Amino acid sequence: MSYDQEKESQETWHMGHAEAEQVLDDLAFYRTLIANVVFVGKPGSDHWVLIDCGIAHYANRIIEAAEKRFGTQPPKAILLTHGHFDHVGSAEKLAEHWKVPIYVHPLEMDYVTGKRNYPVGDATVGGGLFSILSPFFPTKPVNLSRYIHPIPKEEPLPFLEEWDMIHTPGHTPGHISLYRHKDRTLIAGDAIITVKQESSMAVFIQHQHIHGPPAYFTHNWEEAEDSVKRLAEMKPQVVMTGHGLPMEGELMHEQLQELASNFKELAVPKHKNMLH
Repeated sequence: MSYDQEKESQETWHMGHAEAEQVLDDLAFYRTLIANVVFVGKPGSDHWVLIDCGIAHYANRIIEAAEKRFGTQPPKAILLTHGHFDHVGSAEKLAEHWKVPIYVHPLEMDYVTGKRNYPVGDATVGGGLFSILSPFFPTKPVNLSRYIHPIPKEEPLPFLEEWDMIHTPGHTPGHISLYRHKDRTLIAGDAIITVKQESSMAVFIQHQHIHGPPAYFTHNWEEAEDSVKRLAEMKPQVVMTGHGLPMEGELMHEQLQELASNFKELAVPKHKNMLH
């Protein structure tokens, strides 16, 4: 049995265990080992969208979670917050299975069409095992050319009429977040996260706290700070991030404001601060 066949076998064995956790009546998430995928749409709806696609070899489990929530109705589209390996790993198989388009910010297109590598992970940022291992994380571009489309400029998000796209660069050049004004719900991707992603122990226990973007893959800290301040100004009531559990209410609001006000001290690795 080949490596890929073995992975597919493991994936199938886990079928039946995948179920999305509901956050709001039309918002749910499923964790693919280290990264979340988000389902936007009410259970049973024929109009829903998948945000991000998790790590590789999770396509079957994402499909299982989707079918438990929506039946066999495929999403209208897949939307990527950015193109890192833990957000696009299962994208091709999902798009092929559902026969749906994938959308991404134009500044991410080169990273998801095989043209450009992301910078290698930075093990010097500290914080734990994932930081140490980050130089070995995949950074080569995936090639989703058969399915990928740039998000149209100055138009509503495809199939997400109630949501605004917020360009939140820093973690990657074309990173986006999504915001719904009517209930102040934020899907932040990795612009902010609710777990200390550098630490494998923190990821394992999923202790909730607002953090800046994963440091080992963030290479423009000035833009990252501006993005966090922009999100804090929106005063979200519910936050769903690419890593960690959803958060809401006063504690989340206080931590987000603190992060925005003290970003260099709380988020930027000390030796990176010294360079500015």
